[in-house]
Amino acid sequence: MASTSKTGQVASRYAAALIDMAEKADSIAKVEKDFAELEAMIASSADLQSLIRNPLMNRHQQQAAMLAISAKAGFSPLTNNFLGVLAQNRRLPAMDAVIRAVKAELARRRGVVDARVQTAFALSDEQTKALQKSLSDAMGSHVTLNVEVNRDLLGGLIVTVGSRMIDDSVRRKLERLKRAMTSGQAA
Repeated sequence: MASTSKTGQVASRYAAALIDMAEKADSIAKVEKDFAELEAMIASSADLQSLIRNPLMNRHQQQAAMLAISAKAGFSPLTNNFLGVLAQNRRLPAMDAVIRAVKAELARRRGVVDARVQTAFALSDEQTKALQKSLSDAMGSHVTLNVEVNRDLLGGLIVTVGSRMIDDSVRRKLERLKRAMTSGQAA
């Protein structure tokens, strides 16, 4: 767990530095596009996944390979240099975390907040829009929803935004009622 946390912290630092440089170079859109393409390339290529995770390749081999891939893909000079630095610093195994961190940093700077919503049943488009509007109003920024169906909830929903969780599920309400009834009998 500590290793995952450290990887996330390192990825966040790299992502923040990249976005800072992209802002100064007025190339945020290009860098964002490059990283979306890179993510798709990694997802669709077992060879690229192997290159990124192969501890037997030395840093110079990885760097040369990443720079060649970057050039072939037509990535911006900033993205190209960034990938070279990741390879040189032996951070390619953290590439997935770096990509997530770049997305998160861009969203944060745009004032977008992600919310995870678990519901007992699928929400209609109308319900999703109403929930998104309510959460956006409450948070004071645009909220994007990641809605999941969790049949164990029985009814209601659980909303998680950052480290905050609102559990308004029927299951939780029943647990509280049971606890209240049990503690009332013991008195």
